[in-house]
Amino acid sequence: MRSQPDAGVNRTLLSGVIGASLILFGSFGTGWLASVSPLNRDPFFIMLRTEPAGVITCVILLAIGCWVLFRSWWRLGQKLSAWGEGALKIVRRAVWLWSIPMFVALPIMSRDVFAYIGQGRLVDAGQDPYVDGISSLNNWFQLGADTMWAQDGTPYGPLFLSIEYLVVNVVGGSTDAAILVFRAIAFIGVLLCLHFVPKLAELHSVPGAKATWMTVANPLFLVNFVASAHNDALMTGLSVWAVYLACKRHGFWAIVVLAASIGVKPITLVLLPFIGLLWAGPEANWPRRILYWFYSGMIFLALMTVVGWLNGYWFGWLEVMLNYTGAGFSIFAPLGLMTVAISSIFHSFGLESDSVLSVIKTAGRLIGVVMAIVLMFRGKYSHLVQRMAIAFSAIVVLSPVIQPWYLLWLLPFFAVTGLRDDWQMLWLHLTTIFFLAYQAADQIFVWQFLQESLVPRVQMISWGISIACAIYLVFFDPKTKSICPDLLSSTNWLKKSKKA
Repeated sequence: MRSQPDAGVNRTLLSGVIGASLILFGSFGTGWLASVSPLNRDPFFIMLRTEPAGVITCVILLAIGCWVLFRSWWRLGQKLSAWGEGALKIVRRAVWLWSIPMFVALPIMSRDVFAYIGQGRLVDAGQDPYVDGISSLNNWFQLGADTMWAQDGTPYGPLFLSIEYLVVNVVGGSTDAAILVFRAIAFIGVLLCLHFVPKLAELHSVPGAKATWMTVANPLFLVNFVASAHNDALMTGLSVWAVYLACKRHGFWAIVVLAASIGVKPITLVLLPFIGLLWAGPEANWPRRILYWFYSGMIFLALMTVVGWLNGYWFGWLEVMLNYTGAGFSIFAPLGLMTVAISSIFHSFGLESDSVLSVIKTAGRLIGVVMAIVLMFRGKYSHLVQRMAIAFSAIVVLSPVIQPWYLLWLLPFFAVTGLRDDWQMLWLHLTTIFFLAYQAADQIFVWQFLQESLVPRVQMISWGISIACAIYLVFFDPKTKSICPDLLSSTNWLKKSKKA
């Protein structure tokens, strides 16, 4: 009797592999390549990347692949919904199988990996990446870095600068080899999440398989942390590991691991005071908690001082983090939308709006910090990781720029503390749908001499495919059309309205 469910799960795993493979093939015509890459001189890649038919075909493959993978993720969640024995093993198998095709894809959804190469070259040249931009290097543009960030100091931590330096020196001048190495480093973060998310979930009485399915097997997670090779994957994996260690009261090692996470991207510094509270324990009074905050701060400060002394950059990362204001905003970020609205009002009265973004960003930072401080002091110990997740969310959401992968920093901590099967899980599904569609249409590479005529066309094609697939999966697919209505019917407000 067990063979049929097993066969059904295997079909779902296979469909996910097909989706990931379509993403791989789609990346050949839409993924990012450095100008110096030998692949740009290969006839097959030339045809896919410079001929409208090749580009359009790859855009279609990429979009369809995202939705085949998304459907596989949904179906896997349905088939394992009891989250019983053996479910975690299946989810882990899915992550491995679905990651393999994307491991060899061209970078999609982002070109940040080329910035990593440039920053590694800056370190190799003896320059300070916290002061000098990539544009100060010879031939920087040919190596694929985005011109938008070419003159900015790096937002990454000192540990990742050392990693970038090592990668550049190991691979020599090959950008393609460097991409594979950076992807392998990002995959270490995926594996850390794969190992510690279920462990941390079990500590909160949440099925480990369910939390891992929500987080690591999520197509948005795999696309951004495998195919895009974001260093955020390593940062996130290390932060989850650190929180697990703190929950197990291994406070010293928790601070060490969190320092490594901050050394990749300093944003996880917001977790440090919560790690101290976890280390102090559930019965700690306020003098003990303050003492453990002191311990945590001093250990972290000592570690970062040693790292800064070794690489010579000291606390340059902190200065960039505090002083960097940025010049952009995301229209789907609440503060980004507010920036647009206020700027429009200013323009209607003939007023200058240049300072609007800076003021709004500063206000958002202050509100986020205040919320984090309040959450540090209020609430039960048993809800501490959840409070930490909310504090982390406040810092992220109260920013005018929210990239799709920023949400993946937060997802593991909400997943391990339990997302209810109501509006909370519905929010996860709808957010994944939106950002998957957005990235498949927006973050694609098309040769410059084709851009004027082709970019709007291929973006419309991608959005059309995504909208059609999303509507089909939510409303018409016999297997998945019940998912959103079932979650919606579980919400308290809907139950109350029915009773009324």
